[in-house]
Amino acid sequence: MASRARRAAVRSSAVAGAGMREFWDARAEENAYYFIDNRLDYRDPDSDAFWTGGREALDTVIELLGVEFAPTDSIVEIGCGLGRITRGLAERGAEVRALDVSERMLDRARRLNADLGNVEWVLGDGRTLAPIESQSADVCHSFVVFQHLPEPAMTLAYVREMGRVLRPDGIAFFQVSNAPAVHRKPGPIRRALRAAGSWLGSGPGDQSHPAWLGSPTDLGDLEHAAAQSGMRVERLVGAGTPFCFVLLRKRGRFAGSREG
Repeated sequence: MASRARRAAVRSSAVAGAGMREFWDARAEENAYYFIDNRLDYRDPDSDAFWTGGREALDTVIELLGVEFAPTDSIVEIGCGLGRITRGLAERGAEVRALDVSERMLDRARRLNADLGNVEWVLGDGRTLAPIESQSADVCHSFVVFQHLPEPAMTLAYVREMGRVLRPDGIAFFQVSNAPAVHRKPGPIRRALRAAGSWLGSGPGDQSHPAWLGSPTDLGDLEHAAAQSGMRVERLVGAGTPFCFVLLRKRGRFAGSREG
């Protein structure tokens, strides 16, 4: 029975991963800047504000969690999109392997960041970090990605995968949503208004899709998944909110041994 349940969970996750690729490929074609940072004006997104916002977001999270990098770090980014956060990561480590489920996003990221010589753009399957070798990374990072995963189990699977690819004493810092209310499907009137705006071209499309609504992450489940892959929670900020920031460390060498 247990093995049957695991197989069913794998099939469900695979279906969700395929659906996410289709969704994010479509959003990349529709308005990639807006769907990565929906604070922008949908009809006229400011690309300068987009890139500046990425650097500011990364700086804020690093300061909030007390993250330190070494210049030799190998960094894995989950959900890189157009490379908005990737640029700042590339300045802090020796190399970045930037994964995304969307081929369209990655195509544009390569063109927009052609000068980043230490970044490898990697197509992910939306479920795992399978292209990344075990114990080959020093840092894993993700921002405004896990909140869009349709099932909480998908986020927990990524947590375990981060534990797999990290070297001993490596760190993972990322954002999850811990606020169930923000993931509820909007009512029929709101859905109708959004659909009308999308049809007229004045508003974003498909915002009731599971890959946009996403799911919250239970922090107890997150801690358990981290422990299963040899990590511990070192810092957590923003519990109970959509912007909950987590710092995990892979067990191994003394926690203070990394050099910033």
